[in-house]
Amino acid sequence: MLTRLNSNNVSSVDEQMKTITWKLYLKSNPKAVFDLISTAEGRKKFWAEKATEVNGIIQFTFPNGQEYKGQILKTIPNRKFYLDYFNSLVKFNLEPSENDGTDLILINENVDESEFSEVNAGWISVLMNLKAVADFNCDLRNHDPKRTWNQDYAEN
Repeated sequence: MLTRLNSNNVSSVDEQMKTITWKLYLKSNPKAVFDLISTAEGRKKFWAEKATEVNGIIQFTFPNGQEYKGQILKTIPNRKFYLDYFNSLVKFNLEPSENDGTDLILINENVDESEFSEVNAGWISVLMNLKAVADFNCDLRNHDPKRTWNQDYAEN
């Protein structure tokens, strides 16, 4: 629970904010995955109809016509891509894995509790599309018993 001091230095309780965490194993290497996440052309392939960037601001346009301008907050090539996304913090962390693959950890912080279920399910959809694009494979499961729903991986 978050608390904030108002102008009278009295604590008031904000709405409950939550964090979403998903792990995804990709057969593609971290550079290929990072290019999909961090470029307008890459984001268009798996995430949004358009996601152009100007001066560190991504203009997302979604199939339903909804738009959002998200500021890129941190970029470490092939490792980290953080941005403001619908007034929450989204972190893509990429770690090299065996066989030139990638373990991706998505963390979405400060998700309003009232939107948690919808946002959580939405990230599964985005991540599965990322996997399909990155790995060019119709079978979206990774078949790795160490990377299942029980370990917070999305592909099973």
